[in-house]
Amino acid sequence: MLKNNSKTLLIIIALLITTSLQAAKKSLLTPLINQVESKVIDWRRHFHANPELSNREFETAKVIAEHLKSLGIEVQTGVAHTGVVGILKGGLPGKVVALRADMDALPVTEIVDLPFASKVKSTYAGQNVGVMHACGHDTHVAILMGVAEVLAQVRQTIPGTVKFIFQPAEEGAPEGEEGGAELMVKQGVLKSPDVDAIFGLHISSKTPVGVLSYRPGGIMASVDDFRIRVHGKQVHGSTPWNGVDPIVVSAQIINSLQTIVSRQMPLTKQAAVVTIGSIHGGVRSNIIPAEVELIGTIRALDSSMRKQIHRKIRQIATNVAASMDATVDIDIPMASSYPVTYNTPALVEHMLPTMRRQAGENNVVLIDAITGAEDFSFFAKEIPGFYFFLGGKPKNVKTKDAPAHHTPEFFIDESSMKLGVKTLSHMALDYLKN
Repeated sequence: MLKNNSKTLLIIIALLITTSLQAAKKSLLTPLINQVESKVIDWRRHFHANPELSNREFETAKVIAEHLKSLGIEVQTGVAHTGVVGILKGGLPGKVVALRADMDALPVTEIVDLPFASKVKSTYAGQNVGVMHACGHDTHVAILMGVAEVLAQVRQTIPGTVKFIFQPAEEGAPEGEEGGAELMVKQGVLKSPDVDAIFGLHISSKTPVGVLSYRPGGIMASVDDFRIRVHGKQVHGSTPWNGVDPIVVSAQIINSLQTIVSRQMPLTKQAAVVTIGSIHGGVRSNIIPAEVELIGTIRALDSSMRKQIHRKIRQIATNVAASMDATVDIDIPMASSYPVTYNTPALVEHMLPTMRRQAGENNVVLIDAITGAEDFSFFAKEIPGFYFFLGGKPKNVKTKDAPAHHTPEFFIDESSMKLGVKTLSHMALDYLKN
């Protein structure tokens, strides 16, 4: 009887200590998060006004590295070209958790009327373009810089190590270059010290401020870009029978590709998409060109369907061209290829209580998988990972009226970022603690 009572007493004491530590951490982090919020907004505005394209994030990386060094965090630079990694060693032994933010902007010309709107111009794929943070990576960087500042101030209480990964080229490295999460993994970013789990978030312009959305298992699709070059025979436009018209061949290929998903994929299993986003060929109205180039994207939420789509694209393009005396060259992938972004179900279940404490029970929402893609998938392919969405839509804006990502009108409510700092900070500590 005495033995059982002693065991019960030990359990009660352990529970009391755990509860006290949780309360202490909560009260300790809250004022630190409040203090850093204005800095996070300022950082975001700086990055928004000074966006940089993939693998060219030199100034962004410099600002990040200087900030981490000022916090006494060990810093590695030049990872995967421009990436920055910070290592914060806690005062107690434990596991290693990584937190990731992507840094790159897009070749989009901003039209939002903001005092810190981007006016930056650059060159992309040989064209002069505007540059804009049209996907919210500026918020991701600012949030993670805020988390680093918060956790650095409580480092002595951290049971383990936090690795901050600021990643370049999430939107895809320029053609002919390596980059992004895939290159970071190749270069050992998840090693020395070995990372046990990784978390990442993405701002969402269509989700209300204050809401966190998630999904266990596959949350985002795989992506493969592709290029089809159709080779015909150049001829005067008045006598098409004397040549082979690659424009007509391309039109037939495009129409036929749309039957892959609509007629050949088991869509009750998972979603898939095949899109042609660019077609180029010819210089004037009365010349049938010798070549046309098609560029597109493939999205899939199932690996076997992904492989089948690749095979079908090659088969259709080759056979349609041959039937019209043309030939094709096919590149799949052309430049970027990401696997499905997969959230480890056990890790998701483990961290949901933390998310609910920070956002509120009703503000943590299970969502359907989406056909957007993320190269966070390369991290989560190696170790347990959890990727979720942070609401950034102003509450007075209807979802249908909120501008989409990758558009010149893209906009987020900056009040959303505080919840991002809170959630990532507590997820890191709770993971290490447990």
